[in-house]
Amino acid sequence: MVNNQLKYNAVSLFSGAMGLDIGLENAGFSTAVCVEMDKLACETIRQNTRIPVIENDIKNVTTQDILEAAQLGKEDVFLVAGGPPCQAFSTAGKRLSLQDFRGNVILNYLRVVREISPQYFILENVRGILSTPLNSVPPEYECEYNDIVELPGSVIYFLWNEFKKLGYFVSFGLFNSANYGVPQIRERIIMFGSKKGRIPLPSPTHSETGIETGRKWVTIADAFEGLGKQEQYLEIPKRIQRYLSYIKEGENWTNLPEDIKREAMGKSLDLNGGKTGFFRRLSFNRPSPTLLTSPIMNATLLAHPTEMRSLSVHEYARIQQFPDNWKLHGKISDLFKQIGNAVPTGLGYIAGKTILEFHTGSFDPQRERKNRIPYSRYVGCSDFEFIPNFRNQLQKNKQQELNFI
Repeated sequence: MVNNQLKYNAVSLFSGAMGLDIGLENAGFSTAVCVEMDKLACETIRQNTRIPVIENDIKNVTTQDILEAAQLGKEDVFLVAGGPPCQAFSTAGKRLSLQDFRGNVILNYLRVVREISPQYFILENVRGILSTPLNSVPPEYECEYNDIVELPGSVIYFLWNEFKKLGYFVSFGLFNSANYGVPQIRERIIMFGSKKGRIPLPSPTHSETGIETGRKWVTIADAFEGLGKQEQYLEIPKRIQRYLSYIKEGENWTNLPEDIKREAMGKSLDLNGGKTGFFRRLSFNRPSPTLLTSPIMNATLLAHPTEMRSLSVHEYARIQQFPDNWKLHGKISDLFKQIGNAVPTGLGYIAGKTILEFHTGSFDPQRERKNRIPYSRYVGCSDFEFIPNFRNQLQKNKQQELNFI
């Protein structure tokens, strides 16, 4: 990828190994600058591109620093994109909590958008942001947000409202990557901001059966096509190997012989929940579960369908849809971490395509109404559901307080 100063210039924040940015470039954007504090990820960017990299914590980076590195004026930035970590706001005393609030990386993302004022922005995040509360607000926000402190979901409501004040129409949803051609069941929030109007959420292009969309989910067999023998992987601990020998493709701990389940699972057997990641082998005929920063953790094992090993680095990269020639920097554990933390490039492509189609008017404004499958298995995760539900809950809380008084 080369920063060729195309019309659709993008500023990349929290760039990581550039999964989101590769997808955006495939959609037609030109990444003008990357801001990333992890030195290994920065080296990955440098090894693969000629894009300027600001290797620093965004808290210490001014918007002017970003524009100067990109060699752009504010008016030349078409898009600001990134996935800031969703940090909880501190509850450790008022003074500390206010410092934490102002230094929070999500608010620094908001700061950059406010100061550049691009035509569009993309904010990507984990599903948990839908329930993350504001734990405190500094004085300048107290009049407006004090009544939503500690209310689940108040962080995303705060962002939605603050972006609105900046003149953006905001839409967001929880997207399953598998529904957009990614060989991985990975759920992520994507928030779209536009100065031109609300962007309708993109309809899924794939589905589990293919009946609703015409295309079935992409499987890991599809993703691994053409790969030869793999040598770059993490050794599965011997204890896990012992029990994994009983497990066939697509199975997990539930398929262990009854007489050794307790021995294998120990106290974990009594835990609530499905525990589906214990002693898990993937299935060639399905997408991968969500890739994490390590494939050999006990409760979230990502074992090869038929071989006695974890998924390899190259298999990880294929599932996240990185190009085969993408060079990652660091030790093998660092490589898994960089890939696992990335946005699948296919999801980045869909996000970028959604914005450019909206910008050029080549989209169906009724696509949300026509959508045949849910955006998410969870109800109320899209802006047109979440915001009214949040406001209704806020009103109920206020009424309960009045009744109590």
